Amino acid sequence: MAEGLFWCAALLLLHTYFFYPLILCAMDGMAQVFQSIRFMRTGSNRRRERSTGPQPSVSLVVAAYNEASCIQQKLQNSFALKYPEDRFEVLIGSDGSSDGTDELVRQWTDPRVRLSPAPRAGKTTVLNRCIPMAKGDIIVLSDANTMIEPGAIEALVRHFDDPEVGAVCGKLRLYNPTKQDYEESAYWNYESFIKFYEGKRGSVVGANGGLYAIRRTLFTQLPPSTIVDDFVIPLRILENGYKVVYEAGAVAHEETTEDYGKEFGRRARIAAGNFQSLKMVPGLLLPTAGFPAFAFWSHKLLRWCAPALMAVALLANLFLMDSLFYQFTLFFQALFYALAYLGKAGVLTGTGKRIASVAYYFVTMNLAIVVGFWRFLRNAQKAAWDRTARASS
Repeated sequence: MAEGLFWCAALLLLHTYFFYPLILCAMDGMAQVFQSIRFMRTGSNRRRERSTGPQPSVSLVVAAYNEASCIQQKLQNSFALKYPEDRFEVLIGSDGSSDGTDELVRQWTDPRVRLSPAPRAGKTTVLNRCIPMAKGDIIVLSDANTMIEPGAIEALVRHFDDPEVGAVCGKLRLYNPTKQDYEESAYWNYESFIKFYEGKRGSVVGANGGLYAIRRTLFTQLPPSTIVDDFVIPLRILENGYKVVYEAGAVAHEETTEDYGKEFGRRARIAAGNFQSLKMVPGLLLPTAGFPAFAFWSHKLLRWCAPALMAVALLANLFLMDSLFYQFTLFFQALFYALAYLGKAGVLTGTGKRIASVAYYFVTMNLAIVVGFWRFLRNAQKAAWDRTARASS
């Protein structure tokens, strides 16, 4: 029994972190081979021609809570984006801001800027209010402290020429102006790699709040208690049979925080919201959903189970010490957790420091899942968000 539990936990962990990305790559390789064969037989690769008509109208919707430190920069960034002026607007939904954010937005006389203030109720309530009142056919959602590259909107919008596409996820790049977060950048590169290949199959599992776009007609009101709106909104669109794709050319930049306590709290909040989201997209839990269900289970559900799987693998291994092989597996598990501790202590240098930092990052990420799950069970995670302070330059 111990051996069965060990291998079940180990294989599930290997699947979610290693096998699943490899499967995505293999599936893409096979698709390219079949496309080449079709081209040789028919002389056509059946690619969709880009629309030659007018570009769709776009509303950039930003939920803002006490963003006085960056809202002016956000507006300047928004109007530097390459998109037809007569088909673009910026809608700022203020969630009871008390630091002068609303006054700073009102200073903009450009008629394309609209402010929708309301008492504090949470980001989901802001989106429920602002998206239906937006004028654009396409809604681009972004955060106030996320700066978007000039060509990103055009890169997102071009995918909606395909009527089967319901949402497009952009690429978020995190940066720290005072130091290089190796482990954070490595994780985001890994996640972007997975999203890229999921996007080729139209099944990106969730977006990031920094930059993604949806068809306005596909938005449905969310429960006000929703914690991770940027996860649930694309999943609902995917559940309804539309494609959710990834556009690596639509890039946004966001500054990270050096307050690790707040960062851990942010991860725990997201984890609580992830567990909450299960009841909102029940269709993706069923095999009848096809590849989107496979992606959801492989990329997300098993990740959320990783802390339990790690514990099972370690405890089961303790009952298998009569085998040299399992002595080695226990040794490597112990070594990994020791590296995580050294990563926290910061006593190593060079390559050793990087390896230890990645181990520590992985362990704390999974500890945040445990904390988030506990908050979810107790219904202790509030929907209203507190902005994470940007690192000081």
